[in-house]
Amino acid sequence: MRMMRRTALIAMMAALAVAGCDNSKPAAPKADDKSTGPELTKIVFVTDWKAQAEHGGFYQALAKGYYLQRGLDVRIMQGGPAVNVPQLLAGGAADFGMGSNGFIPLNLVREGAHIRAVMAVFQKDPQVLITHPRNDVRSLADMKGKPILISDAATATFWPWLKAKFGYTDSQIRRYTFNLAPFLTDPSAIQEGYLSSEPYTVETEGGFKPQVFLMADYGYPGYANMVLVPEKWIKENPKVVQAFVDATIEGWKDYLTGDPTPGNKLIKLDNPEMTDALLMQAIQKLNAYGVATGSGKDAVPLGTMTEARWKTFFDTMASEGLYDKSLPYRDAYDLQFLKGK
Repeated sequence: MRMMRRTALIAMMAALAVAGCDNSKPAAPKADDKSTGPELTKIVFVTDWKAQAEHGGFYQALAKGYYLQRGLDVRIMQGGPAVNVPQLLAGGAADFGMGSNGFIPLNLVREGAHIRAVMAVFQKDPQVLITHPRNDVRSLADMKGKPILISDAATATFWPWLKAKFGYTDSQIRRYTFNLAPFLTDPSAIQEGYLSSEPYTVETEGGFKPQVFLMADYGYPGYANMVLVPEKWIKENPKVVQAFVDATIEGWKDYLTGDPTPGNKLIKLDNPEMTDALLMQAIQKLNAYGVATGSGKDAVPLGTMTEARWKTFFDTMASEGLYDKSLPYRDAYDLQFLKGK
């Protein structure tokens, strides 16, 4: 299940305490590095899970040559259950990487790692709660007091927000083990999921369309699908970082609003489990819910991050005891590459 990647990433953050504080890593390579030719800079970009539509814009930028046009020789390294993106970045095994949600950059700051988010592909975190069709639940507020299946990682991420926002209590928690069988067989069940994953699986395996409640539409403040870059790159070769951001934004715009076939071909090469139907339904949901750019009056240019949104996210989570209120949360991100976007 897609949600396993979020659990794996958060669970492995403790390993970063050693690797993330090592300041002896080699400097970021320069654009004129002889090993890459006179005009190209090699970039290894590691994703947070196996190749899928949520990575589509990166693959589209690679397939359509948007990185190459900006002097970048990019290789995408797909993630998986044993891949720790922050650790790979801290150790120099990858140059840039993907941060699943706002907790990842903040955890990096807490661990003393010098890695920052430079853009957010998703304005809305695709985290959802799903139910069977039922008349007594029409909003997140209606779930107060009802049993909800959530993962262990969720207790330290979106669950504290639900408690603060809607008065949920820990007595509601039932353990979600990434097996949909308990949900499919119990009409009263409620469980966590990812917008483009569990709802589709429920429809195809369970034969019914679940009710889907996107937390972001109820005020959940975090960004998702961010590009993480070590500070050495930002300080020593900001033009390369800017080129990567610009090409990535172009790739995502093309993937979501144009013909996604080039990117999908590369996705399926990396991850043969992906099908055209699975990819296309994911794209449809990302667009329908305004995940990448927001919707209505809240629509913004792709890639956007703001000081205000980061402050809201940090203040919310710090107020729930997830972070010390003195944490220098501004070290989690860098907005300079989004000016003029």
